[in-house]
Amino acid sequence: MSGKSDKKKSLVPRLRFPEFREAGAWEVKRLGGIYRFKPTNSWSRDQLNYDSGTIKNIHYGDIHKELNSTFRIDDEVVPYVNDTLADSVKEGAFCEEGDIVLADASEDVDDIGKAIEIVNIGGQRLVSGLHTILVSRIDHRIVVGFGAYLHASSGVRKQIQQRAQGAKILGISKAQLAEVKLAYPTEAREQQKIAHCLSSLDEVIWLQAKKVQALKQHKKGLMQQLFPAEGETTPRLRFPEFREA
Repeated sequence: MSGKSDKKKSLVPRLRFPEFREAGAWEVKRLGGIYRFKPTNSWSRDQLNYDSGTIKNIHYGDIHKELNSTFRIDDEVVPYVNDTLADSVKEGAFCEEGDIVLADASEDVDDIGKAIEIVNIGGQRLVSGLHTILVSRIDHRIVVGFGAYLHASSGVRKQIQQRAQGAKILGISKAQLAEVKLAYPTEAREQQKIAHCLSSLDEVIWLQAKKVQALKQHKKGLMQQLFPAEGETTPRLRFPEFREA
């Protein structure tokens, strides 16, 4: 299939839920045929704050390090735009549920084009900031919640990495991104089932990560007690058989 063709390609995943095994091939279309590009801003960190404001801003650095791929605004720590800049935001620049925000620059090939999907915005005003590309669904063929996993799939990630350009800093343009091919099931129910399955796994991973963090803190506390403090020769905590040693 040529780069500019949106013709349907016979594509069926190796693993499929039983109720969709006879649903036919997935659709394959260019990103530019499914999403439209929206305005972003180039405000630096010193033009943002974490104290107050009426508009929140997604910085590309937060996509790389902090934000979940399925972005729910009440679960994330996102800075505000300084009030002096709020009036300069165009109405068409605000994020909507189902939008995808991608980082268009990275020092690491694994992170170039890393994306988050705006799943829940809670009625708040949110914009896409420095070194990001913001795309919005042209229609609702991609259901909210599925987009995050679609853009994180190996096939999509590989295409973005191959298109990235640069030496020390990699970048990808809107034109390059528009040519990336996306494969998705045409039936919304199948997209929802996939998203629900993967989000359930994400929740398990998150809970396990919390347990690991708690164990690390417990270990740290034990080490502080099992070894003598500075200026002391006996630890505060000792196994019973060695307390008289």
